[in-house]
Amino acid sequence: MANTSRLFLLTLLSALMIMGGSVTNARPFMHPKSSLVTRLKLDDESPNCWDALVQLQTCTGEIILFFLNGETYLGHGCCRAISTISQQCWPNLIGTLGFTTEEGDMLEGYCESPPLTSSIEGNSKTIPVKTFVNP
Repeated sequence: MANTSRLFLLTLLSALMIMGGSVTNARPFMHPKSSLVTRLKLDDESPNCWDALVQLQTCTGEIILFFLNGETYLGHGCCRAISTISQQCWPNLIGTLGFTTEEGDMLEGYCESPPLTSSIEGNSKTIPVKTFVNP
């Protein structure tokens, strides 16, 4: 009886190994024009999407303060990253990072508006004005 069960188990495992080898063929790629490079926008003609994403990561503190404290000041690099990502790369990325549509629109609207500046009399230096909004 023990020999029969061992023989059955060995036969079953052998059959599974033979069938497994023929089943694991790779499926053919259906869209040859849609390469990974194109989908990730890594080709030479696309903007610097990945650089903008890294820049967006470095300015998360500014964005958090923008919404948390109502402080409406984002640096030029942060605004450039938001604009590049939302207009040229991945328009829905801001939403996938956890921001609502309204928050994404606020960020984009702030970055598209001209900066408010004032100058101190007697000094040719221009200083940005910080304004506050209610969150």
